Amino acid sequence: MNSQKVAAGVILPEFSAVSVETGAPVNIGAASGKWQLIVVYRGKHCGRCKKYLNTLQSMQTAWNDAGFDIMTVSADSREKAQLDVAEFGWTFPISCELSETEMRKLGLYISEPLSANEADGRFSEPGVFCLRPDGTVQIVALSNGPAARPDLAELLDGMIFTINNERPARGTVA
Repeated sequence: MNSQKVAAGVILPEFSAVSVETGAPVNIGAASGKWQLIVVYRGKHCGRCKKYLNTLQSMQTAWNDAGFDIMTVSADSREKAQLDVAEFGWTFPISCELSETEMRKLGLYISEPLSANEADGRFSEPGVFCLRPDGTVQIVALSNGPAARPDLAELLDGMIFTINNERPARGTVA
């Protein structure tokens, strides 16, 4: 059973993981004074995740130019995440070792591995969060499987419109 989903228009619960680069703890989701794009991905076993993160890599400059800090995170071990970084050359910040407790705090869908070849343990399904500079959730997109994620070009275009036109978070009626 999954926990309550994160709502648009509220402050994202701050969560922690481990920096792939340094091995140090990382707090994610805190108000940063900048817009943030947070991409939660399934892990090394997921070919669709690699394709998605490769697209993000190709668009990193455009997201940064629009005023966004980027963070990606998975439940993978640091060693597994380092292998992907080395193979694909991703240069955006990547965190790993996202705990099940933190997954639930974010309202992510959680899956059991189908085999030992898929993953070492439970992992989260994809999630994308766009946060305002104060940490308020502008966009939340959670998926229960790897094939349904926001198109990054369309999302960026929409976020630029949102910023330029000072649009509020939508979908906030209880």
